[in-house]
Amino acid sequence: MRRTHGLVVANSSVLIHLSRVGRLDLLERIFGRIVIPKAVYRECVVEGRGRPGAEEIASAPWIEVRSISSEALKRSFMFLLDEGEAEVIVLAIEAGADLVILDEREARLVAKSFGLKVTGTLGVLLRAKRLGLVKSMKEELERLKAAGFRLSADLEEKALREAGEA
Repeated sequence: MRRTHGLVVANSSVLIHLSRVGRLDLLERIFGRIVIPKAVYRECVVEGRGRPGAEEIASAPWIEVRSISSEALKRSFMFLLDEGEAEVIVLAIEAGADLVILDEREARLVAKSFGLKVTGTLGVLLRAKRLGLVKSMKEELERLKAAGFRLSADLEEKALREAGEA
């Protein structure tokens, strides 16, 4: 097990997408442990019951569920973001996270405006590729797209270039 970062807070999108393609283990292998807020747990496990990853997320000992303290800050973010994204950013701020995993553009912008270091599902796959945990970025992207992951041609090309596959 590798641990390249301190505290890592993740949103539901990376958990759901990696689960759909059988790659949830990459998060543990790269980061060792991740933290999710209660809203993300609820979205993935309670509301996602019966869907890919729900049981794996619920039973993963390396995923820690934490509560946020500032409901007021969460509510202020919910003018732009959904509840899970808002709680991810609040938790990251409160806990002094070293990295936040968010895919949605607006959430990433808000997190960065608070000085948080941000990556997304593609960033996780790039780290996995660099660590030798993934052989082909192109194959992983094809699997993600087939499972419903939305990816622009420009972003796909950029990811492949960064992975040394373009």
